[in-house]
Amino acid sequence: MLPEDFKNKYNRILGDEYEDFLLSFDEPVQKAYRVNPLKPHPVISDTEDHGNLPYGKWGHFGAVNGHSVDHVTGVVYSQEPSAQFVGEVVRPNPCERVLDLAAAPGGKSTHLAAFMGQKGLLWSNEIFLNRAKILSENIERMGIKNAIVSSHTPVDLSSKLPSFFDKILLDAPCSGEGMFRKDPGAIAYWHEHYPAENATRQREILTEAVKMLRPGGQIVYSTCTFAPEEDEQIINWLMAAYPEFSLVSIEKPDGANLSDARHEWIDEAFVNGTTEHSATTKDVMKKAARLWPHKLEGEGHFVAKLVKANGDYDDVSVVKPLKNKPLDKQQREILSNFFEEALITFDQKANEYVLFGDHLYMAPIGTPDISSMKILRLGLELGLFKKKRFEPAHALALALNPVEVKQSYEMNPEEWAQFVHGDVIQTRLDLDKGWVLMTVNGNGAGWGRYVNGQIKNFFPKGLRFVVKK
Repeated sequence: MLPEDFKNKYNRILGDEYEDFLLSFDEPVQKAYRVNPLKPHPVISDTEDHGNLPYGKWGHFGAVNGHSVDHVTGVVYSQEPSAQFVGEVVRPNPCERVLDLAAAPGGKSTHLAAFMGQKGLLWSNEIFLNRAKILSENIERMGIKNAIVSSHTPVDLSSKLPSFFDKILLDAPCSGEGMFRKDPGAIAYWHEHYPAENATRQREILTEAVKMLRPGGQIVYSTCTFAPEEDEQIINWLMAAYPEFSLVSIEKPDGANLSDARHEWIDEAFVNGTTEHSATTKDVMKKAARLWPHKLEGEGHFVAKLVKANGDYDDVSVVKPLKNKPLDKQQREILSNFFEEALITFDQKANEYVLFGDHLYMAPIGTPDISSMKILRLGLELGLFKKKRFEPAHALALALNPVEVKQSYEMNPEEWAQFVHGDVIQTRLDLDKGWVLMTVNGNGAGWGRYVNGQIKNFFPKGLRFVVKK
């Protein structure tokens, strides 16, 4: 049940639209997903398609089964419809440096990666380590090669990466009012002063975010709340505190905003009883986007885009490049043997190889010095050195195109069920002894190793499951 203070607040704010807004909380939650263009064959096979989203070329209405072929091979990512609008606003270009500052569980990061096409540097950060691990797993499943996943506070990150990024997304921690229908449990945390408490934290995070943006760069600020304290008033504060920032108009779907004539409710109610920011608020409402559940098929969201002016006000720091210890002679030979045995072509440069213990990664071009940083994923994990051999990583299988490998094996439904269960695959195909990229629907699903008529299964034990018939 919605709190009375919440209902009274939005009755005052929404006026004639309040009843429709209130009724929207009784409507079913709209499920949606994105198709992943980074996959060799990004075509859905076992996921229902109930139509395209009104924005974005990859978005579809429909629910995703977490054990489906499409999900396990990273062809689809389940993401609420309104949340997909945020990535469309950021829309990074290939070769840019992009930061997703509060990235878990990964919906928006994986969306940004789709625009970047494996080029440039995507830095996905999550302060809470357990959530950062989930973020890293989703980055891996989607076959993303150019992402760094870290677990740092914004303060720690800004001290190491000043003026480093071209674009920054802050999907800010918020009161979550826009998710009440999807997650009724979030209602229990809400109280009259909860939005103001979150606004304090949002200002603190933005203070660090602006330090990491280069002159001429963009910040996209989003929340999943209706609260003006966390939306328009945060943008008002940002432009007052940092005059070098200006708003950029967002192309909005129909019905995204209230009438411009309603700007007065924000000022009257939420700026200490004054209307000193009235002109700015009008501008925010005109250029930013509010997605309302009674007007669009999706939950509540607020999105604003700001650009940082070019100028000499910024003492642009030079971030040191990646410090990289080269592979020793034996490691180079082992890796070379693996490439010769398993791969036809692979886009790699020796000076991008980075070892974490015995795990080998290929860092994105332009990776900075990561000394003393908490990094969970450094680009693409290639594999693990084991004594005198190299075992390829599951991440590599999910990132490869079958045309890049010497041997691939397209599984039928029965073999797929055996593979994800961890079983050995029996085959009469005449394969060479060695590594085999196991595929389904033309997309990498994991590794096998062929010996004497059977394929030994290397699908990770922690991911195995039983396919229900």
